[in-house]
Amino acid sequence: MTKNINIVWFKRDLRITDHRPLLEASVLDGPVLPLYVVELDYWQQSFSSRRHWHFIYDCLVDLNVALTELGQPLVIKVGNVCNIIKSLHSEFNIAGIYVHEETGNLWTYQRDVNVKRLCTRDNIPLHEYPLNGVVRRLQTRNTWSTIRDQRMREKILPKPELLHPVDDLTSDKLPDKDSSIFGADLNGQVQHGGRNAAVTELKGFLNTRSSRYLYHISAPGLSSTHCSRLSAHLAWGSLSTREVVQSVKKRQQQLAPEERKRFGRNLTAFSSRLAWRCHFIQKIEDQPEIEIHCMHPLFEGLREGYHDEAKYQAWATGHTGYPFIDACMRNLIYDGWITFRMRAMLVSFASYQLWLDWRVTGDHLARLFTDYEPGIHYSQLQMQSGVTGINAMRAYNPIKQSLEHDPKGLYIRKWVPELENLPDEFIHEPWKCSNDLIDNTHYLLNTNYPQPIVDHASAVKEAKQRIAEVRGDTQFQILSKTVYNKHGSRKLRAKKSKKSRTTDQIELF
Repeated sequence: MTKNINIVWFKRDLRITDHRPLLEASVLDGPVLPLYVVELDYWQQSFSSRRHWHFIYDCLVDLNVALTELGQPLVIKVGNVCNIIKSLHSEFNIAGIYVHEETGNLWTYQRDVNVKRLCTRDNIPLHEYPLNGVVRRLQTRNTWSTIRDQRMREKILPKPELLHPVDDLTSDKLPDKDSSIFGADLNGQVQHGGRNAAVTELKGFLNTRSSRYLYHISAPGLSSTHCSRLSAHLAWGSLSTREVVQSVKKRQQQLAPEERKRFGRNLTAFSSRLAWRCHFIQKIEDQPEIEIHCMHPLFEGLREGYHDEAKYQAWATGHTGYPFIDACMRNLIYDGWITFRMRAMLVSFASYQLWLDWRVTGDHLARLFTDYEPGIHYSQLQMQSGVTGINAMRAYNPIKQSLEHDPKGLYIRKWVPELENLPDEFIHEPWKCSNDLIDNTHYLLNTNYPQPIVDHASAVKEAKQRIAEVRGDTQFQILSKTVYNKHGSRKLRAKKSKKSRTTDQIELF
């Protein structure tokens, strides 16, 4: 007689607490099969990288320990998820598949469509549950914030008491971190993943590091300490958004009077960013095509025909001749994380000064970001490239940013060692330094470090003119209103004209 089983399919939700699919399956009669599929085709996509897998691997190790303690270890399968479901259904009778709704990119969207078709065809009940503050089949943006806030107030779900194990089931071996399945070799290090690391980061941030959050949120360097460093844990699901939101609120309520001055405003700002995070992910839920198409259709074709491979390679490797840009890129390449302002600056420089298409630069950044979150990623790429039609255009001045965030050039010297002996007055603009002004140094312009690949001021001026031509089209405002109705924040600043529908949405990667 064929045995009935219920499958809990883990995707970007690698935990056992506040996990409704797992909890729902655990109270049913019969065995529960907790499943994670290493999808080979996914790891061939241009946005995936071994850095992601290193973090996921840590999450899966912790998840397996937690599930084993409940009575049933995690089952790993390598291959196509539809084929794996078919195979399991031939060996067992799948009474139901329990899973969170995933808001990912077009590849995962189509994968989920295929799974749903398979389940419908083979009469396998598929039970999908909302994840975080993203609302599937949202009717209007006007109600999103209310629904999201209500979800964040709901009680955090406990972990299951136990799982009935599945007998006679073999699991594939979890691929090694450095398996060739996951693409090119890793150049740098990776933040440690997993539930244990997530809880440690959360506690450390709320109890100590958040006291300087707003002071160090923008500049590189200290931001890696005083920012939460929870983005990767939220992206891959070792923490739920609700857990973090409620932990912040609990910490705020527990603050002693003498602590409120140091922590209060910082925690409020962080809580606001958690809401913005859901806001951006909702965009790709509502319109998955923003991964490959501009939100405002009149911007299609704006940059695609102007790709310059030499400029792209210089930007992607940190050799543009602009020290602060190059330092940030090299830092990102090594660590897989950099603060949001510097991410925005890197995209802006590529899109305006170098006139590179956001779809090309976006793949490079996706592979570098340990916390690659499609909803945030593609929304921010478009926002920082000026192609949404509803956001203010921002072209960062790399020299101004350098002077503001690294006045003594300490960060530049760390990541661009070619310039370590350059005098302070030239560290931000080395091209202004001539050899006859240098005594007893090893610095040689054009030998150790390149000249700027573009004049940033004239390049930005030309870029703005091109974008202004698009904005001058008679259909631009009409189409912008459509984009705003679908994606725009409802928190418009009072001084903004309702007619313009232009919002200064927060920068958030």
